[in-house]
Amino acid sequence: MASALLAIDLGFMGPNYSISTACATSNYCFHAAANHIRRGEADMMIAGGTEAAIIPIGLGGFVACRALSQRNDDPQTASRPWDQDRDGFVMGEGAGVLVMESLEHAMKRDAPIYAEYLGGAINCDAYHMTDPRSDGLGVSSCIKNCLEDAGVSAEEVNYINAHATSTLVGDLAEINAVKKVFKNTEGIKMNATKSMIGHCLGAAGGLEAIATVKAIQTGWLHPSINQFNPEPSVEFDTVANQKQQHEINVAISNSFGFGGHNSVVAFSAFKP
Repeated sequence: MASALLAIDLGFMGPNYSISTACATSNYCFHAAANHIRRGEADMMIAGGTEAAIIPIGLGGFVACRALSQRNDDPQTASRPWDQDRDGFVMGEGAGVLVMESLEHAMKRDAPIYAEYLGGAINCDAYHMTDPRSDGLGVSSCIKNCLEDAGVSAEEVNYINAHATSTLVGDLAEINAVKKVFKNTEGIKMNATKSMIGHCLGAAGGLEAIATVKAIQTGWLHPSINQFNPEPSVEFDTVANQKQQHEINVAISNSFGFGGHNSVVAFSAFKP
């Protein structure tokens, strides 16, 4: 319904459908939209995610999974990815959408180009409904496939917008998988958007893609807040508590969802 109503309002007659892959949804949409454009099936696509799950059944489900933070006495510091005292994520709501189009179409209409979408990948852990795969193979192979699709090497990536939800198992599982791809963490900065806005589920990847594009555009990385007692095994510059200037070469944005859904997209500055 959501995508159909938008198409009716705008008169967009190209491929139109909704994807539901839990917290990986937005990146799945970017991946699909880009491939439609690459195949010549559309000149422009509107893609992203939206979520409004702060209702009793939405919260109740995640409480039952023991996924939510119980730091109710201090909500402002409850979302603390990579902190040793993290105890679950904070639910958020929102929407994040990108206008994606071919370079030829964008230049023809003199559109402002904020970043270049380089490539993406999707896959499945095929392991467990809620737990990440113990060997990290799903995530690491998804990142590798994304870089291959983007035509870049791991050495060219110097910024990661992490999935980093603030859960005990998930945060380190992502780190361990990322380390399998990026052998040298020096020079790579990585931050956690969810530390400030919570976990917006299907909208998370959309909002994080926008954060990634804005970081490319402005040269500033937002901080990962609530870093009081960092996990020593992280071994990345997590932009802890204070924003940092950083000239991004290639950025990737990670999104992973219940059911083992993995999705990674890559962006860079547009260089005519």
